[in-house]
Amino acid sequence: MVTVLTLLIALNCILLMIIVLIQNPKGGGVDSTFGGQGANQMFGAARSTDFIEKLTWGLAITMFILAILTAIVVTNSAGDSGLLSTQG
Repeated sequence: MVTVLTLLIALNCILLMIIVLIQNPKGGGVDSTFGGQGANQMFGAARSTDFIEKLTWGLAITMFILAILTAIVVTNSAGDSGLLSTQG
């Protein structure tokens, strides 16, 4: 179970990195100062930007939930096997 959760976390991390890297910066920066892609964003595909932003939030929330589930599963499996018990 822990292996499956770990693989899901790794897949989620890779997808999240790819999605973050394809996003355009919203702060503007040097490109919009000199007329680069600022005009393109103004008249461009706003719906694809919304989809990518929602996908980013969804992957981030999924990452958070998977991390909590993994911690719960590891704690329960360690408690069952006696690894966390103290002697003495």
